[in-house]
Amino acid sequence: MSQTQSDTVEELDVLVIGAGFAGIYQLDRLRSLGYSVKVYEAGSRIGGIWYWNCYPGARVDSDGPMYQFSREDLWKDWEYSERFPDWSEVRRYFDYLDEKLDLSKDIRFDARVTSAEFDEERKQWVVRAADGSTVRATFLVPCTGFGSKPYIPPIPGLESFRGECHHTGLWPQSGVDLTGKRVGVIGTGASGVQVIQEAARDAAELTVFQRTPNLAFRMGQQTLTPEQQQEIKDGQAARYAIRTTTFGGFDYDFLPVSALDVTPEEREATYERIWGMGGFTFWLGTFQDVLFDTKANDTAYEFWRKKVWERIDDPAVAEKLAPVVPIHPLGVKRPSLEQNYYEAYNQDNVTLVDLRESPIEEVTATGVRTAAGEVELDVLVLATGFDSVTGGLTAMDIRGTGGITMREKWADGVSAYMGVATAGFPNLLFLYGPQSPSGFCNGPTCAEIQGELIVRMIDDLLRSGRRRVEAEVEAENAWREHVAELVVPSLFDRADSWYMGANIPGKTRQMLNYPGGLPTYLTKWEESAAKDYAGFAIT
Repeated sequence: MSQTQSDTVEELDVLVIGAGFAGIYQLDRLRSLGYSVKVYEAGSRIGGIWYWNCYPGARVDSDGPMYQFSREDLWKDWEYSERFPDWSEVRRYFDYLDEKLDLSKDIRFDARVTSAEFDEERKQWVVRAADGSTVRATFLVPCTGFGSKPYIPPIPGLESFRGECHHTGLWPQSGVDLTGKRVGVIGTGASGVQVIQEAARDAAELTVFQRTPNLAFRMGQQTLTPEQQQEIKDGQAARYAIRTTTFGGFDYDFLPVSALDVTPEEREATYERIWGMGGFTFWLGTFQDVLFDTKANDTAYEFWRKKVWERIDDPAVAEKLAPVVPIHPLGVKRPSLEQNYYEAYNQDNVTLVDLRESPIEEVTATGVRTAAGEVELDVLVLATGFDSVTGGLTAMDIRGTGGITMREKWADGVSAYMGVATAGFPNLLFLYGPQSPSGFCNGPTCAEIQGELIVRMIDDLLRSGRRRVEAEVEAENAWREHVAELVVPSLFDRADSWYMGANIPGKTRQMLNYPGGLPTYLTKWEESAAKDYAGFAIT
């Protein structure tokens, strides 16, 4: 870029990528501190993942009161109608935020960032978007989330299918009518479970292609009465206050007792109680050793399995959905929440295909052919997940000081100090990033709490006249080792999950989230900040 051209390019203190919870928090807070800040958003409206997630059944799996910002002036006048709101209601919440905070005036929509390069001489990022726009910014803050790059597996013949074919993360904004159609769903992760529940009700025929059963938990959905809404409001501030003290940033935490140190009767009663509470309580509010001790995990799995078997008529189908011998420990892959998922398999119009027995050979013009034969379809749904955590960052051509891309640097595994920065990429601070708590943390909690750490750091640096910061190589390597050490005593490595990067062929297998919990992470950050951000090279 010539000097003449660069003079016409907008220059900012901070450019944020992504207008979900994290990006909105950065925009509002940094703007309030007097900095020039803009957001580039690939979608046509705010909401982040909730712009793209509009497939049938898409809904939040955190309690509504926890799935919003904790500022009283924002929550006192807002109510979700359901305990677990659906995608359309979450969109209305973002519209509400837009109206309250006047966000859109500083957001460039339909501006997918394609490249960013650090100008060492001017200590700025030069960022370009697919719409042809270019901007310079002292700090670049990607808030791309952990599910912004859909993964479409290389299934032979996929491009030949003549019906409608959509990935759940790339669903048409106008929707897809499944009523009376022959629908196939490949994948039974979170989005697969949600689509299957809806398609089972509407489709003439539904075929589910399952590789690994989803160990889904009871949602406990309910429409909220005025009395319940008032009860929520009365306790909302107190619920927010404890988020920083819990592992996952929710308003509950692991029980401070081993599943093996209580009697079988006490254990069963505890499981019944937390199962009845619904939501993620059975995952992050259970005995403290369930995710660390195989015998403890087995007790939770057997309780879960019995609950599932009670709801399925055919024992052969029950065995495929909840096998007597677990394929992997309970809770070490991202659990899904379900409402009537298991009952769907009792319906005559629903067929389960076990891909471990009958692998997909190819997609044809008219359907999917497995080793057992062809299934004819009108609509094919790819619920095949995402290149999670790192994919949103490596999808962009981000080049650091040596011309190397982030994709190239992380080709053999992620190294990111505190989960927010990586050496060779100055003034690049990412949220929901690799080896941060985000994947194990309630989204809005991380957007606010980790987001405030980033805001404070940027403010500290700019107010002191320091315009260049990057992670030190020794510090990011030590953080990577720290994360790896935390995983060793856990059971997470015993599942091929996106937590471990194992769902993407060729991706390095390593823990992509911080498994030490939010309180430990915050302690580590404060230790660094108290020493003038030790582990970061600042000039």
